[in-house]
Amino acid sequence: MLFTPRFEAFHPPHAPGRLFRALALAGLTLLGGCSLVPGYQTPALPLAPQWSAKDPSATSADAAGGAWWREFHSTELDGLIACGLNDNYTLKAAVSRVDQARAIAQVAGAGQYPNLSLGGNYQRQNNYGTTKKSSVFAQATYEVDFWGKQRATADASQALANASQFDAQTLRMTLGASIADTYFQVLSLQERVRLAQSIAADASQVLDLVQVQASQGAVSNLEVEQQRNAQQTFQAAVPLLQQQLDAALYQLAILVGAPPEGFKVQQAGLDALQVPQPKVGLPVGLVRQRPDIQAAEARLISANFDVGVARAAFLPNLSLDLLGGIDTLAGGHIWSIVGSLAQPVFSGGQLTGQLHADQAHVQELTASYRESIIEALRDVETQLSAARQLDQAYTLNQSAVDSAREAARLAQVRYRLGSTDFQTLLVVERTQYQAEDSLLQVRLQHLQAAVGLFRAIGGDFGAPTLAATPSSPSQVPQS
Repeated sequence: MLFTPRFEAFHPPHAPGRLFRALALAGLTLLGGCSLVPGYQTPALPLAPQWSAKDPSATSADAAGGAWWREFHSTELDGLIACGLNDNYTLKAAVSRVDQARAIAQVAGAGQYPNLSLGGNYQRQNNYGTTKKSSVFAQATYEVDFWGKQRATADASQALANASQFDAQTLRMTLGASIADTYFQVLSLQERVRLAQSIAADASQVLDLVQVQASQGAVSNLEVEQQRNAQQTFQAAVPLLQQQLDAALYQLAILVGAPPEGFKVQQAGLDALQVPQPKVGLPVGLVRQRPDIQAAEARLISANFDVGVARAAFLPNLSLDLLGGIDTLAGGHIWSIVGSLAQPVFSGGQLTGQLHADQAHVQELTASYRESIIEALRDVETQLSAARQLDQAYTLNQSAVDSAREAARLAQVRYRLGSTDFQTLLVVERTQYQAEDSLLQVRLQHLQAAVGLFRAIGGDFGAPTLAATPSSPSQVPQS
């Protein structure tokens, strides 16, 4: 059904003012109409009172946000992360997407307000006489949001803008962790290259000794070739590790927004770094800390508003057009009101299908929201377990390295004195290299587990960030 009353008349000058005030009053009255948006409640999910992988003797202090990377006590790492958060191009693109989402939300919210335009025309004819005609008018168009459709559309778009903000914060959180992980990998590979070079140099000295003994008939050429093979094996590890080091260094440059050519780090080795022990708080706090969980809920809220929009589409739609101005030819004011009332009657199932699709979308995002929570819980549990187990592994590997170094020293002394065979010397050489290389890798994993735990509990969620202050729904648009 379509009902279009139309009123056009000349009126005394004081009538348009009363008319505008009457329409404004009617609009404010209708704005207080009903909303068809379903009531929203955050989906419930049972949360354990404590972490399974946490040390029972540890306290349950709340997790602390902020610049977590400073806990490693590396000024170079602090500078790299600061550069990355400021210059990384992927993060800049994410910030631009936030601006786009906010602009789209502003466009969507414009439907809640009247559309006002000014115009005029001037006409002059001089065929058999002079005729001048001019008019100035203002036109306002307004769709009365009695069922809350426009408000729900604006709120749905604003919720998506908030989700975009949380997405950018998730990227920020991941970027900081990636910079720290890659930086530690660079330092570890530097040490592994130096270790391989040192072990290869030691093996070269032993090879010289074995060659002297072979020239004196004390050993055979078999021992010479075996030691040569060990020395070449250690040397062959150097270019492979160097290639991994170069790749990690170039990746670190990209993460901090710098060209890879000439990019270097100043710190040498991992020994100067401290391994922090983050406070993880309780599982219930994770929902408020992780931006990916907040983004999932923001999308769920948006979908809930979409259901209200789909419901309102079944009901009548009322729009008002107001025109008022001055006509110089008539010598007075002119005004008109056009009201349009439209009620959908038959759409071939389009409106019903849209409603069902939006309701199904809410169910989908509800499941996704719950999935994001249990994935975050798993992430924290995994990192807690890794931090605890790698702490023990590092202590054990350090003891193994100490034993391997002492065994290698004793084997070389005894071999020079002729009290041990060459096979024993060869075994302890390789054992020492493997033990020291394993220790460096465990040290790296230990540091990265701490980074992973900081990331898992939400990163620097306590500091002012892109997603800390999302815009409120349905703001008044700016021209």
